[in-house]
Amino acid sequence: MAPNGAGRYAFPYVRWTIIGLFVGAMILNYLARSVLGVAAPVILAEQSISSQQYSWITSAFQLGVMFQPLVGFLLDSAGLRLGFTMCAALWSLITMAHVFAQGWFSFAGLRFGLGLAEGSAQPAGQKLIAEWFPSRERGVAGGIYNIGASFGAVFAPPLVAWAVLTQSWRLAFVVAGALGLLWCVAWLLWYQIPSRHRRLSTAERTYIEGGQEARLAVGAKRTPLAQLIRRRELWGIALPRLLADPVWGMLSFWMPLYLARVRGFDLSQIAIFAWLPFLAADLGCLFGPAVVAFLQRKGVDLIDARRWAFTLGAVLMTAMTMVGLATNPYVAIALLCIGGFAHQTLSVTVITMASDLFRRDEVATVAGFAGLAGNLGILIFTLTLGHLVDTVGYGPFFVVLGLLDLVGAFILWTMVRKPA
Repeated sequence: MAPNGAGRYAFPYVRWTIIGLFVGAMILNYLARSVLGVAAPVILAEQSISSQQYSWITSAFQLGVMFQPLVGFLLDSAGLRLGFTMCAALWSLITMAHVFAQGWFSFAGLRFGLGLAEGSAQPAGQKLIAEWFPSRERGVAGGIYNIGASFGAVFAPPLVAWAVLTQSWRLAFVVAGALGLLWCVAWLLWYQIPSRHRRLSTAERTYIEGGQEARLAVGAKRTPLAQLIRRRELWGIALPRLLADPVWGMLSFWMPLYLARVRGFDLSQIAIFAWLPFLAADLGCLFGPAVVAFLQRKGVDLIDARRWAFTLGAVLMTAMTMVGLATNPYVAIALLCIGGFAHQTLSVTVITMASDLFRRDEVATVAGFAGLAGNLGILIFTLTLGHLVDTVGYGPFFVVLGLLDLVGAFILWTMVRKPA
């Protein structure tokens, strides 16, 4: 390590250590939100909660997450070091409070609070890569931190199975929340913006700043929200999220119930197989940025490259239409894996576009609006599924999920304009 400009010894590749630490936050964020879905077969039976009441519980979470624009505005104002620490500590404490839940109404209240705090993750991630990464690395950085979302869901099934076998489902919530509080300490100790980080070398700071677009620099004054939401690029990102995110809601909240009630899986089988679509999603987190990088090397403009990557993911997503028709449960799981892979291929791509198109003091707010749209899509989907699933089954919902992203791709191509 060599001395930096402040006379302290610089740490190599600080930006990658920070994204690595943020991956930990994403893992814990999605672990905390996924525990309920995995434990749902046990909880619903123990507490006599119906499918419709369960849809209300999951919808309460989505309502909380839909406050992402306000959380994003908070992060743009307070900064990531303190603002995101407060959010992470809050979601960790609420996760642990699930041990006191009795009945669907108390679960719904906790899920609303959890969604409100956990909605900070994507706006924080976009603000982080906008501040810490040159444009050529933002797609990869975004893909890496979104791996945390999938890994959190990967770890949830074995954690819940272990907790149930050891004590009860409540233990899983305690473990997930306690790990989040420990992460907050590490974040406070290591994170700062590039201009204030004591271990950032002069060379790395110059590299980061030299690769960022001048048009995306922090403005002299904040853009009014009313002006920001009139920009067509915001809606060009938000509407595809509205159509894409119900797939993640299906995988996170409803897949364990589907495997238990339709495919006849017990808790041990769910622990063995339910994490596989999320492992495939991890690969999608890397595949989307790889497609963008390949197209850019071929001379394709950055925005067009992202649109092509999204479109490829939308085409792959059509495999989901066949899940309900598969007679073999393992074929159904394979198709769900393709869905997870396709979703993260396109989701990471469209999420990252916020940092390509908006200033660094706008990006968390814009990502929050896009997150609101995505979670509104999950809310509408889960309420509809909860109301109809006992009557029509899961098959029609898989068909809808397989086709919605084709519409999202059309919106992305028609509404998002390339920067002048």
